[in-house]
Formats: sequence, C-alpha cells, structure tokens
Amino acid sequence: MSTAYDKYTVTQYSVNSILGYIEADDIAIPEIQRPFVWKATQVRDLIDSLYNGYPTGYLIIWQNPNVRLKNGKEAVGKKVLIDGQQRVTAIMTAIAGHEILTDDYEERVIKIAFNPLAVEEGERFAVQTPAHLNSKFWIPDIAEVFKNSFSTRKFINQYLADNPEADENVVDQAITQLLSIKSCQLGAIILVPQLDISEVTEIFVRINSQGKRLNESDFAMSKIAADERYGGNMLRKAIDYFCHLAVDPAFYTLLSTIDKDFMGSKYATKLRWLKDDSEDIYNPDYNDMLRVSFMHTFGRGKLGDLVSLLSGRDFVDRKFKEEIAEESFSRLGVGVLNFMNQYNFEQFILAIKSAGFRSSKLLNSKMTLDFAYTLYLLLQQTGEVPKTLIKKYIQKWFVLSTLTSRYIGSPESQMDRDLRGIAAKGFLPFFEENEAAMLSDTFWDVRLVQNLETSSISSPFFNTFIAAQVFSGDRSLLSISSRVFDLIGAGDVHHIFPREYLKKNGIEDKSVYNQVANYTYLDTSVNIVVGERAPNDYFSAALMQCGTGEQVVGTITDEATFFENLTINCIPRNVISMTANDYSDFLLERRRQMAQRIKKYYFAL
Repeated sequence: MSTAYDKYTVTQYSVNSILGYIEADDIAIPEIQRPFVWKATQVRDLIDSLYNGYPTGYLIIWQNPNVRLKNGKEAVGKKVLIDGQQRVTAIMTAIAGHEILTDDYEERVIKIAFNPLAVEEGERFAVQTPAHLNSKFWIPDIAEVFKNSFSTRKFINQYLADNPEADENVVDQAITQLLSIKSCQLGAIILVPQLDISEVTEIFVRINSQGKRLNESDFAMSKIAADERYGGNMLRKAIDYFCHLAVDPAFYTLLSTIDKDFMGSKYATKLRWLKDDSEDIYNPDYNDMLRVSFMHTFGRGKLGDLVSLLSGRDFVDRKFKEEIAEESFSRLGVGVLNFMNQYNFEQFILAIKSAGFRSSKLLNSKMTLDFAYTLYLLLQQTGEVPKTLIKKYIQKWFVLSTLTSRYIGSPESQMDRDLRGIAAKGFLPFFEENEAAMLSDTFWDVRLVQNLETSSISSPFFNTFIAAQVFSGDRSLLSISSRVFDLIGAGDVHHIFPREYLKKNGIEDKSVYNQVANYTYLDTSVNIVVGERAPNDYFSAALMQCGTGEQVVGTITDEATFFENLTINCIPRNVISMTANDYSDFLLERRRQMAQRIKKYYFAL
C-alpha cells in the first residue's frame, strides 16, 4: 500500500519484486555498469540484515516524465533508481548471481556463504572462501538456494546426510528464513516527474540518514546511463573511462580487452592518448567532465538544466519532447568529444602550467579550473579571440578567478551568470569590464594585502604568489641555484622568522607564527643553517659573506645579487636588522610586497 503526497509516494516493494522490475527493465539502475564500490563484507552485512528483518533504508526512485514522441504519441517515462544502487546491486549479485564490476573494472560475482547451524553468537553469513567450498556445514553460495530449481526437501535431506548430528528443525527453519529474504519489504520513495533538481536534492537530504548530498552531476549521470535511445550508455562509459584513465593510464591495457563494444565506438580513439599521459594538474572526475562539456556547448551553468534537457524539457511550454532529448544527447556528446580531445586538453593544461601553476599543490579549486577549461573551449569555437591570444586570456581569467574566489561560494550561479554575460556582450568586453571592476587599485593595495593575512598554507592567495615566482623562474631565498619550482615538490616551505625563535620570544600562537607572509621556500641546506637563529643574525651573516666569498648561509656571494634575491622573495631590505620585536611590521610589509608582486605578475601574463 502506498501513501500519496504532492511530490512523492511512499510504498513497499519485496526484494523479489525489485529484482523482477529490474529484470523486466521497468526500473533502471544507472550504476549497474559502473564500478561497485561496496566491499564484499558490506554485501554480507546487508544479506544478514535482511535475514534478521533489520531496516536497510529507503530506495529513492525518480519517475521520468512522459515524453511526447515525434509521431504525436506519448512514451511512458522509465523509473530510475537514484539512491540505493549499491544495495540493490548487492542483492542482485548475492541472491541472483549477477556479475558486478569491481573498482578495477573486472567482472565478478560476490558469493555469500550461509551456515544453517550457526548458533546465536556464531557467524551465519560470510564472504565465500575456499574453506566454505570444502565445508560440509556451509552452503557456499546462497544464490543456489534462490534458484527456481532449488528443492528445499532434497537439500535438507542431503544436508542431514552430510551432517548426521544436525537438528532437522533447526536446518529447516534456517533455510525457510533464508528464502524469506525474497519477501522482505524494502521501502521506496517514488518522486514525481514534475520535481526540479533542487526539490529532489532536498528530499534526498532529508531522507538520507547519512546526510549524504546528491548533486546535479549524479542526476545527470543517472539520466545518461538509463538512456537506451540516444547512445547514453556509451556516453556514460566515455565519461567514466576518461576520468579513470586520467588518474590511472595503465588502465587502458585492461580496457582494451574488457570492453570491445566501447573500443569500437567514436569515443575510444579520443581517449587513447591518455594511456601515455602522466600529467596530474587536472584530473577531472565525472562532475568536472559533465560540467565543462555541458557549459561550453549549451551556454548554461546549472547542471540541473542539463538533466531537464536530457529529459526533453521545453523551457517555453514546460512540456517534454522527444526531439529536445535527442538534440540534447547529441550536443552533450559533442561537448564530451571536445573535452576529451588531446589538443584541447593538453593546450589548456599548458596554459595553466605556463602561468606558473606547474604543481597540483598550487591549485585550490576544481570549479575554477572547470570554468577556465570551459572558457578555453568556448573561445576555440567562437573565433572572437585570435587563437594566439587564447592562452593569455585563459591565464588571466584563471588568476582573476582564483584571486577573487569567484567560483567558491555559489559556483553554479556565478558560472551561469558569466556564460550569459559572455553570450550577451562578447568575451572581450565582458573580460575588460570584470577586470576593471574586480582588480582595481583598492584590490591590489588593500584587499589582497588583507587576504594574505592568513595561516593557511594552501591559501589561493599564497599559492598565486608562489605561481608568480614559478612564472618568473625565481631563485629560492638565499640561493643562486635552487629555483622555487624545484622545491615545491619536496615541500620545502619554511619560516623566515623561525618558529622556535618566535616561541622563545613570547609569540606562541600558531595562527601568528604560521602566517603565510612568514613562509618561503628554502633549500634544505639553507634551512639547516638558519635553524632557530634570529633574522638579523642569519641575514647579516648572508650579507657579510658577500664581502668574504665564504659561503656561510646560502650560496650568494655578491651583494647586488643578495638584495635582488630579497626583492624577488618579497623580503624587506631591513630584515638584516630585524628581531622578534619587528615581526608584526615585517608581516605587514611582506604582505604588501607580495601583493604588488602578484599584481606585476598578473599584468605580465
């Protein structure tokens, strides 16, 4: 019996009914061909919960809207399981013997063994091992019990013959209770098709006991994976495989053998290059890939709109039409191909790296990268900006966005506004208007200085300062050989006013002595010599060696080079006389210099 509400109905399905609906394709499981993330022990625990009648949480099913076909008729929308995929997939593999895909994209069946004689404190269910196959007490695979051909009486007779000491009633009761799993009721919430993404998400959050939050990309992937008419499943594979290969290029060898259908698709040749790729600056997940592919082809920033378009929604008359769904799948497919294109991807990465962001440690926001790549693909298409200048504008927009935290608060809304602004005004007027508004003299002289007053080593403002140093090929502090970039990978960032020195002088607050304005990259040998010495001590020694030629602190032995090195590292020249009493003045002055250095860098891009 179901209870009706305006936005959803609550009903109960037996495990047997769910399996039947899926077998008949009445309910689509978008994740069924994507890697199964549960551990085998979680599958065991779920079966144990069903056996004991414990609650297993609600399934959430979204009824797709009916779509008006081109011939004027209507097609009934398919039900899509948007939450509960892992639970249902676990039931399908353990009870029905279906193969699942592991994290390594290998097909396997998770087999659960059952011990009818288990006492209350004993183990009744277990993930199958060779020991269970050789045991006379265990049923090695419960899927055998759930087959239509299974005979309870024959099984019990054989089991008692193998285990003469067993109590027939105990065995009979255990098998009966095991078989009753197929009658267990699973709560299901059926969402009506009229709901928009925000409402679906809110309902999901309120129902889900773990506080997990579905996002629009989850819904979009569900929509794509459930499609059978417009190539959705192959498109879904392209997105999944690209993201997997970006992290694990060696996966290509396995992919080429396990999915021959995909290897014959138009997408396969577009991602082959990833097998030789080792770049880690931008390893997109499916959220990034969907977002960029959608934004640059549809000119919209909200993935909820993509879900509606893939459903065939006409935003004018609010009806759902086959031709809109077909066109939307086609356009998204083009967007994915553009995203995967080796030239596009590598040229975009080159733009980011040549702006000084040559290490993933300097990148804070995937959303900022996503919009930068979207912009790159847009400019490649429109021809508004000469191709020789596209890299320059991508770099400037990326740095502007990073410094102003443009896509941090409400990124989707901001992206949507930006795309509409670019479409209405053209990119160049849009860019110039935003640059003038966001990066005024007040920003460089006041706001950025304030933003640098932080102890977060991963601060986007500090990272941009480091990118500026990498961009210019700067040498690290007190060194003529070590470059800042060379030291990033080793994590050799150290205090200019040594931490222990400050603590001995009464500055014990971490948020004070760990200010980013007190950080710089130091060669390990230089840092060892600095130790806990006061700045006036070791900087004076470094200056003095410029007269003697004897390397005591660092490797600089020329006075002009010494002061130039202070300048590029934004160290005030009077640091050679500074003590703990001057620490606050030092921080303020260095923040000002860092801000000006970033400004100079930005306009040099």
